[in-house]
Amino acid sequence: MFFRISIVHQKQHKVRRTAHKSKACLCSRDFAACVANARQPLSTFCVSTCLLEAMNNETLYHLAERWFARQSWKPFAFQQSAWRAYLDGSEGLINAPTGSGKTYALLIPIALEGIREKQCGINKTGVRAIWITPMRALATEISGAAERMLKGLELDWKVAVRSGDTSTAERHRQKKNPPELLILTPESLHLLLATKGYPELFRHVQAVVCDEWHELIGSKRGVQVELALSRLRHLAPGLRVWGISATIGNLSEAAQILLGCQTEARDYTLIRAQLPKKIQIQTLLPTEIERFPWTGHIGAQLLGQVSEIVAAHTSTLIFTNTRAQCEIWYQRLLEAVPDLAGRMAMHHSALSKNLRDWVEDSLHRGVLKVVVCTSSLDLGVDFRPVEAVVQIGSPKGVARCLQRAGRSGHQPGALSKLYFAPTHSLEILEAAALRQAIAADDMEVRIPYIRSFDVLAQYLVTLAVSEGFRPEEILPEIRSTFAFSSISDAEWTWMLSFIRTGGSSLDAYEQFNRVERDESGVFRVQSRRIAMQHRLQIGAIVSDPGIQVRFVSGASVGTLEERFISALKPGDVFWFAGRSLEYVRLQDMTVYVRRSTRKDGKVPSWQGGRMPWSAQLGDHLRQTIDLAAREAIHNPELDKLQPLLEIQRRRSRVPAESEFLLEYFQSKEGWHLLFYPFEGRLVHEGMSTLFAWRIAQLRPISFSIAVNDYGFELLSDQAIPIEEALGKGLFSTEALRADIEHSINQVELARRKFRDIAHIAGLVFKGYPGKYKKDRHLQASSRLFFDVFQQYDPDNLLLMQAFEEVHTFQLEEGRLRQALHRIQTQRIQLLRPAKATPFAFPILTDRLRERLSSEKLEDRIRKMRLELIS
Repeated sequence: MFFRISIVHQKQHKVRRTAHKSKACLCSRDFAACVANARQPLSTFCVSTCLLEAMNNETLYHLAERWFARQSWKPFAFQQSAWRAYLDGSEGLINAPTGSGKTYALLIPIALEGIREKQCGINKTGVRAIWITPMRALATEISGAAERMLKGLELDWKVAVRSGDTSTAERHRQKKNPPELLILTPESLHLLLATKGYPELFRHVQAVVCDEWHELIGSKRGVQVELALSRLRHLAPGLRVWGISATIGNLSEAAQILLGCQTEARDYTLIRAQLPKKIQIQTLLPTEIERFPWTGHIGAQLLGQVSEIVAAHTSTLIFTNTRAQCEIWYQRLLEAVPDLAGRMAMHHSALSKNLRDWVEDSLHRGVLKVVVCTSSLDLGVDFRPVEAVVQIGSPKGVARCLQRAGRSGHQPGALSKLYFAPTHSLEILEAAALRQAIAADDMEVRIPYIRSFDVLAQYLVTLAVSEGFRPEEILPEIRSTFAFSSISDAEWTWMLSFIRTGGSSLDAYEQFNRVERDESGVFRVQSRRIAMQHRLQIGAIVSDPGIQVRFVSGASVGTLEERFISALKPGDVFWFAGRSLEYVRLQDMTVYVRRSTRKDGKVPSWQGGRMPWSAQLGDHLRQTIDLAAREAIHNPELDKLQPLLEIQRRRSRVPAESEFLLEYFQSKEGWHLLFYPFEGRLVHEGMSTLFAWRIAQLRPISFSIAVNDYGFELLSDQAIPIEEALGKGLFSTEALRADIEHSINQVELARRKFRDIAHIAGLVFKGYPGKYKKDRHLQASSRLFFDVFQQYDPDNLLLMQAFEEVHTFQLEEGRLRQALHRIQTQRIQLLRPAKATPFAFPILTDRLRERLSSEKLEDRIRKMRLELIS
């Protein structure tokens, strides 16, 4: 392609051939850019010999293939397709399974283009390629891969990582001597946009790669990336944007979101690797099945089997869904197998950087036998010594299951082994459902965030902190994004007013006059204090203020939430980072501890620990239950569950896919009405309050509500008019939005959601490092803003965003509506068992869990089981 374009240039402009007499070479795909680089009149422009003899694409491909051969590799077809598409000037998205070499599909052509430019004497300074990753651990992995490749291809590019873990000294070095390849997180990219001189840093960027795009797309971090890309495209015309994704159901939409709202008007390349990943899922089955299951009970029974798996493999990752569960399983495994001391570690996001780095490095070197971890090791990281993965409890989604399984056998053609350890009997069904979903390649759809005005407000202040911006110039860039393609002129005017004065309800308060418009029409932040505070809060991840945990000697352990620490007093013992620690004192948002030998310490808990169930997993679970109802298939899971399923059939029913099961019975507690949509906790939370409100419209009645991933319970002290409710359209979708708004305390839910929005938009400041404000102060501040906006500024975009996020992401209104449509097509099976059924039992125990301590809970559950068995 390069040689052909060169000849066209000659014919059109009749330029003469010389031997390197020109000051610059025509090595761009765009002739206008070539002329601009030459900085001399067309009439005197000379095409150098290297223009005609420069490496064409085929020569470059051979360079890459020879380097692959030296590694004893052979490039896959999808990698070669990506190389060609990139060097031909395309943008696009690569979809390939975990461990198939997606990283080199784009690192290679970026380096090859660098080699071609070096051969032609083009030496542009500054960053040439940006690699965006959602995880700090993945950034380190990519950096190592890039450095090995650049060394092998003999390209003298520097590689640097920029993340929250990057030291101040390293950041200064990067600013003074920018690397050609910069690997960073979305937050770090925005921090660079908040730095003076960023246009010069990025003006020669030729490529941006968004790694693990499926992980970013369903969060406000994805909106951050969209906005940053809109700015980079303006700074570096001709910029090519590529995404990498392993598991996502809406791949084409994901590409359009990444490439902007103008994607349909221009060509882009979608590359799918035809490399089916070999996944082996084996369910760990308890010796004795729970006929009345409850969450967490059988996990301990499987400890012996997990220990045997660890012993049988060189290296094993044990995935848990929460940090608290990670701490608990680490302790249990160490108690069961003391010989693992020194060869076992844990990894989660609350641990200190030094600890996490040590664990990752030790995994790479094959030093560790087992690591207990959370989603902090979900994505992309290549730990080839890992032979097996254990998943504790439901992974809650098909894609997440594949991601975690792919941590083992993390290389092309290798078998990935995942052992599924259910925490209660009904989760055994999920193993069969997961295998079915994986075989059908039924991946989750990621719902993108749009019109996230809190992120837009933060972004505009970011630009104002550094070089400033002109509204008439920046608005077209913002409208080019998928997230803000629909922003109106009125909304834009409101947003500019908000960042300048805080809007109509806050304009009298000086602290909200953040951005000023100078005499030339440029919006800037003039205050150094405001600029510093803004840089400290850049990001779309909001969490409670972290309390640093340090030994009295000074070594850092990690961070815990203020909520947990505030419940402790000096002398109390808690478990953290696999250690028993004694609370010594709290000083300046740091809790000082010393080692303890006691074994009875508390285990920290973190908010947001429950992951939502995916719609795909729900669909396949209902199909699996249908097979059980018809006794149409035999597999290890269903065969093991036969005693439980037999009790369910005898007392009630195992619903077929065409049926919707309700159970209604009376006990000492009152009247129980149970629904089994199998749609996940979030959908059930919205559905349960909706049904409770609709029933209460027929007769004054109050309910207690209990919810889990399988169903929910409405409990009342009086008989429930369920037949009348069914006749009056209990499952109707008519006036659904209005009924939802009546059925929930929508204002309170929105007020809680607004806490995060207020933080991202810069209304509340968390404090300086080491002097963070207490969580209750932040909560009170955000509530005050919410109430003021409700009363005096009801059209406030941030206020309206809070209510919309409640419906879309917290109540999952879209999935709720779809579930109601499905239920309307099913046969309603209203049964009246004499006692609670196996399906009902975990919901009943979840309700007790909210009211009782762990010791009282176990006693009460044992008593309930005895009553039900008798």
